[in-house]
Amino acid sequence: MRDNLFDVSQKVVVISGGAGVLGSNMAKYLLSVGAKIALLDLNQEQINIKIEELKQVGSDVIGYAGSVLSETDMQEAKSQIMDKWGKVDALINAAGGNMPGATIGEDQTIFDLKMEDFRKVSQLNLDGSVIPSLVFGELMSQNGKGCIINISSMTATQAVTRVVGYSVSKAAIDNFTRWMATELALKFGDGLRVNAIAPGFFIGNQNRRLLTNEDGSYTQRGNTIISNTPMKRFGEADELNGTIHWLISDAASFVTGVIVPIDGGFSAFSGV
Repeated sequence: MRDNLFDVSQKVVVISGGAGVLGSNMAKYLLSVGAKIALLDLNQEQINIKIEELKQVGSDVIGYAGSVLSETDMQEAKSQIMDKWGKVDALINAAGGNMPGATIGEDQTIFDLKMEDFRKVSQLNLDGSVIPSLVFGELMSQNGKGCIINISSMTATQAVTRVVGYSVSKAAIDNFTRWMATELALKFGDGLRVNAIAPGFFIGNQNRRLLTNEDGSYTQRGNTIISNTPMKRFGEADELNGTIHWLISDAASFVTGVIVPIDGGFSAFSGV
């Protein structure tokens, strides 16, 4: 181990969904502490825009266009990253999302669920983490060391109303995280770790209208969340970065198969 267990400088970190809000925020932070970042996303133009922004923080950032649902795309990205830097130390599976048809509207019931959208959401959130994990995890297994971080959710362990497709796929992410962590450690050694973070409620473009009114006040759903969050506020995206840093670093060398809540106490509170 290095003298500074929290040192992540020179580590090569691959971030799927890297041009998105969550992925790019993590990339910005990790660049600022000396990591080398490879962004993966669907749209090359968006990747290029994000890279130009990130280069204001650090120069060690590259990006590749491809689908997390395509093993071919992921293999090609892996080859290019290896040609560039010769290793991959960590993978963050930040690609994911939701669709209206997999969400139950306020005037709907579960029987209005659109199975086509449900399958697409499940595929994006689950398969879109499994496929990169297999591609980059195999590389890590050959090197005997590496870290995979999945993105879970507060919706994975409790029935958060309306977001059924997202909830089910994130519950599967929890199980896959534990399963992959066990598989890699048993068969490839203690240098391979797989964990997840479970963000609580953060206001972003996807959920802003669900949680806030035009005047900035909270909606009924927003107020319900706040009333069940002991810290009495929503999270800030930057508040995920400390846990990501720790999980990537050697300070977490004996940590695998866990899902870390970052939720202001939401998962701990009974509501009473």
